[in-house]
Amino acid sequence: IAVSDRVRPEAHEVVSDLKAKGQEVFMITGDNEGTARAIAQELGINHYRAGLLPAEKVEYVKRLVSEYGSVAMVGDGINDAPALAASTVGIAMGAAGTDTALETADIALMSDDLSKIPYLLDLSRKTSRVIRQNVFSSVVVKLALGIGVFPGFVSLVMAVVVGDMGMTLSVTANAMRIGKSS
Repeated sequence: IAVSDRVRPEAHEVVSDLKAKGQEVFMITGDNEGTARAIAQELGINHYRAGLLPAEKVEYVKRLVSEYGSVAMVGDGINDAPALAASTVGIAMGAAGTDTALETADIALMSDDLSKIPYLLDLSRKTSRVIRQNVFSSVVVKLALGIGVFPGFVSLVMAVVVGDMGMTLSVTANAMRIGKSS
């Protein structure tokens, strides 16, 4: 007699979506090798490790971080908490997650919907783009206004008003775009 957890219905789509976005998907589990292999094959996951204790999960995550630079770890159990802490971004599954996993993770999903993970990836990429746009535009505008003050092309009052208040409104409006398309 064999008993195993059912694969979440959205897992196939999430793994495919992450791969389509250029992400490597790894599965690390404390489950036995046979169960892990079957689930990995069903989901199309090429990289998996089975039979890992919490400390071994941490070592594996650290190895992935050193190899790939950044790693997002998704987990829900007390055995996942140390690996969540060792990852670049720890994501805890909220509804089924233990208190320890939720407190350790950087992000807590309020539902057990794995489809939020590709959404988080897209949102973080968009946020990074907007931050770069805001920093670049602020520096360019303030530099141009600062240079324009000395020869008298721009008054000091205009430089302060446009440079501070204008750019504050501009970067705030640009940042508001993130929430509208989410």
